[in-house]
Amino acid sequence: MNNALAVSGIVLKELYRRKDFYVLFILTALITLVMGSFKLFNDDKIVRYLKEICLLLIWVSSMVIAITTAARQLPAEKENRTIFPLLAKPITRGQLVLGKFLGCWFSSGLALLLFYVFFGVISGTREHQWPVLNYLQALSLHWIFLGVVIALVLLGSVVFTAVSSNATISFIVIVGILFVARHLNKIALQLAEPGRSIVYTIYFAVPHLELFDVRQLIIHNLPLIPWNMWLIACVYGIAYSLFFLLATWMVFRRKSLN
Repeated sequence: MNNALAVSGIVLKELYRRKDFYVLFILTALITLVMGSFKLFNDDKIVRYLKEICLLLIWVSSMVIAITTAARQLPAEKENRTIFPLLAKPITRGQLVLGKFLGCWFSSGLALLLFYVFFGVISGTREHQWPVLNYLQALSLHWIFLGVVIALVLLGSVVFTAVSSNATISFIVIVGILFVARHLNKIALQLAEPGRSIVYTIYFAVPHLELFDVRQLIIHNLPLIPWNMWLIACVYGIAYSLFFLLATWMVFRRKSLN
């Protein structure tokens, strides 16, 4: 575990040296400008609409940062040939995969924390409400979502040869799951066999990432999600993350590094 944490620390340091970290500040400044326009309006519907835009920006930017960061981890090690001295040390391929995952996940978590704290402070000063637990539930579920995304992208990095191909395909798959997966059971009802069974199998097999999107909780100041349901969603996301990490390790351990 110490080896995996050491690798994750390297990933965190690499993120600070790359443009991703500076893009985060630019996007945060953009959120500030949008939220600052609240004082120009007195209509609650407009305020909620602007909050929705800001949260959508947070979701898109965090997903892009997570995908691009995870997609280049293992291929960059092979391209720079730094993977050989890494594996020459007492570190296994499984520890390397776990370390890369933890590094990307922790860095995404820090980015999310910065986004949500900044958004919460600006929103709170305008609405004079501080629903801290709402933000905590939204932030934690969002972070679990990014864990599933990062694990899936790491799996793609040992399947696809090019970083750009992996990032593009992963983005399309994740967006497709977010918007289409919830409707597959309805589509299956309209199909004949064996199409119905195939679509139903896909419906139950894919991770339902839309479960982690609870932006309405913040936008409309809704009551908290029951904590038992929140816990089930967290376990559900962690289980899929572990599944994709296990698949990544199984493929990577059989893959030639030359």
